[in-house]
Amino acid sequence: MFVDESGDHSLESINPEWPLFVLCFSIIPVNRYIDAVTPAVRRLKFDTFGHDQVVLHEHDIRKRSGAFARMDQQAREAFLLQLTDLIAATEMTVVAVVIDKQRHRERYSVPEHPYHLAMQFGLERIATFLDMNGCAQEKTWVVFEARGAREDQALELAFRRVCDGGNRDRRALPLHILVADKKSNSEGLQLADLMARPVGLSVLRPRQSNRAWEIIRTKLFAGRHNCVTGNGLKVFP
Repeated sequence: MFVDESGDHSLESINPEWPLFVLCFSIIPVNRYIDAVTPAVRRLKFDTFGHDQVVLHEHDIRKRSGAFARMDQQAREAFLLQLTDLIAATEMTVVAVVIDKQRHRERYSVPEHPYHLAMQFGLERIATFLDMNGCAQEKTWVVFEARGAREDQALELAFRRVCDGGNRDRRALPLHILVADKKSNSEGLQLADLMARPVGLSVLRPRQSNRAWEIIRTKLFAGRHNCVTGNGLKVFP
């Protein structure tokens, strides 16, 4: 399971153009990740750049920075089409949590930390997913992208609090945290990063054309009763 975000967790200064914090969890079977996902991402990188050292960050692609600055419009469109097809072909289940920071701040006198709250919501749904797939007692790693020593330490403490019973079911969760450096070039983290903003856009501007979202929505966790709302897509408050 790989986790990445879109937006920042600050409640002090909220960007009116993007008042959301989105945390996206990508759940991929290990064998499919090894045999299909990793080779597919690397093949796309070699075909596009001639090597696999480019890290696919949604921000860089959108802003046309770094390795994407040199792409002309035709190359960019071809790359985005291939990337969309890759995500569509990837066998995975997605849990996405969207925190509306403005509403969160207005509703609560002492609002919880958006990142830690979103993580709790996500881990609770992952626990349900594991239960439904007969993996409730399996040791499962959840990989987060590093954000800085202080933030990572606080994240690990919050993670362990949730897994020690600080969740809606008040039970221990068999989940283990791994914080990976951004330079690790993890294919799973890159996929989670690429999906987070399109999910947020689907909430913030639901009528706007969103090609990536049309693919992602088919992969959202539907829970025990085949309902995506509140399961694969949790919007709060």
